[in-house]
Amino acid sequence: MNEEDMPRPSLSRRTNSFESVMQVLQIPVWMKAAAMAVAVLLAVLFGYLMGTLHSWDPHSIEPGQRMTMSPVTNYIHQIPPDKTLQAQAQQVKAMQQKQQKEAEWRYREGGRYWQQQPWIESVSDRWPAIETLPLGQQMRILVTGGAGFVGSHLVDRLMRAGHEVIVLDNMFTGRKRNVATWFGHPNFQLKEGDVVEPIMLEVDQIYHLACPASPPHYQFNPIKTIKVSTQGTLNMLGLAKRVGARILLTSTSEVYGDPKENPQKETYWGNVNPIGPRACYDEGKRVAETMMYAYQRQAGVDVRVARIFNTFGPRMHPNDGRVVSNFIIQALQGKDITVYGEGSQTRSFQYVDDLVEGLIRLMNSDYSDPVNLGNPDEYSIVKFAHSIVAITNSSSQVVHLPATQDDPHQRKPDIGVAKKELQWHPVWQVKDGLSETVEYFKQELMRTGEITPTGPNPSKPRGRASKPPRKGYT
Repeated sequence: MNEEDMPRPSLSRRTNSFESVMQVLQIPVWMKAAAMAVAVLLAVLFGYLMGTLHSWDPHSIEPGQRMTMSPVTNYIHQIPPDKTLQAQAQQVKAMQQKQQKEAEWRYREGGRYWQQQPWIESVSDRWPAIETLPLGQQMRILVTGGAGFVGSHLVDRLMRAGHEVIVLDNMFTGRKRNVATWFGHPNFQLKEGDVVEPIMLEVDQIYHLACPASPPHYQFNPIKTIKVSTQGTLNMLGLAKRVGARILLTSTSEVYGDPKENPQKETYWGNVNPIGPRACYDEGKRVAETMMYAYQRQAGVDVRVARIFNTFGPRMHPNDGRVVSNFIIQALQGKDITVYGEGSQTRSFQYVDDLVEGLIRLMNSDYSDPVNLGNPDEYSIVKFAHSIVAITNSSSQVVHLPATQDDPHQRKPDIGVAKKELQWHPVWQVKDGLSETVEYFKQELMRTGEITPTGPNPSKPRGRASKPPRKGYT
């Protein structure tokens, strides 16, 4: 009989055999108890080890490291680092350090600003009062060029309304002190950067204001001006497409050029010199509008376009070379008021608060075609100069200099669309707005001393709170 044919013992017989062996070996009772205790300890240790494995967080290990588990301790064993992972880790660390420095700067600068204000009595007085919006109504809003003249007033309105506001500005014409009121506020962020570079954010609305808007500034570097209007707008449209945000472009009445019809309706195609010294701004804005509606048709981006006419008010850059700022500065200093040409050319002037109201209404409306935002009251330049002299009680004389190239002869908006679609019209009288602006420039003169107005020739901004642009800045 071979081994396979032999009958196998039953389970009970095998158990009895094991007990027989134990009896033959004559193992003492205390050894049995010790064996049982060791078995229990091993079971407890195994359970502890399994719990450690479940609680181990692999994200706590830096790239280039490996976790080796021990029943007693967690031991990190260094392995030769992977260059790609190491580079990624360094980039992440550098970004975190940069964000930390930006946050520290915001709180530090905000604290310095408010320490200089004698009327501050408590922490709650550091910022103007803001509304508390119901859950779901607060939006995260990006304002490019938000440290500039119009942008800073828009930021004030949005902040007071209770929204989170992110300002992106390269400080070419913007100034940090325009938005210093909100430094350190949890709803406010200031990012010093350029719209020609892509930016990764999550926002609900985008107000795209970034672009030099006065002739001396946009003619100082025409290539950069074109880049801002084209590449900058393209980047903002890409951001709006990615996150599903609504975007508003602040275009300009300059798209009408030297118009042959007066007043100008949104349907007027314009009379523009595409190669003149002003073309970098005029044509740049026309291309920006084209891109807005191309993205609307092809990608379904929700767009708004505002064509802004001459605007004035506090926080105008003293060296922007515009009619209002130049005339006021010259009048306050008793200097001759310079009018280029005969002064018969006409302009329409609106106060900045009216413009901001129009921008907000347009953004939150269902109307997506271009809209004129301006004051239909028309003034000749020479008449406006004499009005400034009267308001400031100045002894200045009005003098005439040669006319500038491609200076439009007339500019007056037809605001029928704004009235119908936005229920908007200017409420500020020009004389009242001028009084506010004159007081602002009086304070500027007290703060900075003498100011030399900028003429029509290209020049870079002066008296800014940030460093000047790098040489070859394009």
